Amino acid sequence: MNSASAAQKKTPKQALSATHASGDKRFKMLDATIKRYQYQQDALIEVLHKAQELFGYLESDVLYYVAHSLKLPPSRVYGVATFYHLFSLAPSGAHTCVVCTGTACYVKGAQTILTELEKSARIHAGETTPDSQLSLLTARCLGACGIAPAVVFDGKVLGNQTAESVCEWLRHCFAERN
Repeated sequence: MNSASAAQKKTPKQALSATHASGDKRFKMLDATIKRYQYQQDALIEVLHKAQELFGYLESDVLYYVAHSLKLPPSRVYGVATFYHLFSLAPSGAHTCVVCTGTACYVKGAQTILTELEKSARIHAGETTPDSQLSLLTARCLGACGIAPAVVFDGKVLGNQTAESVCEWLRHCFAERN
């Protein structure tokens, strides 16, 4: 091994000591998480959860940073981040509404609720309103089949919903804001 190649090879600790060029302290916190998992590639999901908690969503430079830190191909990190619906690649709104589209909820009117919400908020599922107030999402199943159709609004599970009750809940939340 010549001195040039030895200089290019860095230990994981040395590689991370050169923090993100932005100087953003959140990257230092992310580094601490990666170090806690001992730079193990198997800890990718845990590291992505921490990154999303710190940054609010997973923007591309964060994904590249994680890939570089864990010595994974960026395509693998992106693949994991896009596979799980709990990860977001775009900033979310101040309020989040998740409509369950599982079988029980679908049979009891989830599609009607979703259609009405899309019409009311003028966005489609997976989007955020232009004023960043509402993100509308869907979930394959929330596991709340006994209270179908279920909707999660800002983390609160609401069962036996109708299109009218969900839109009323939405108006109530936005009224509190103003």
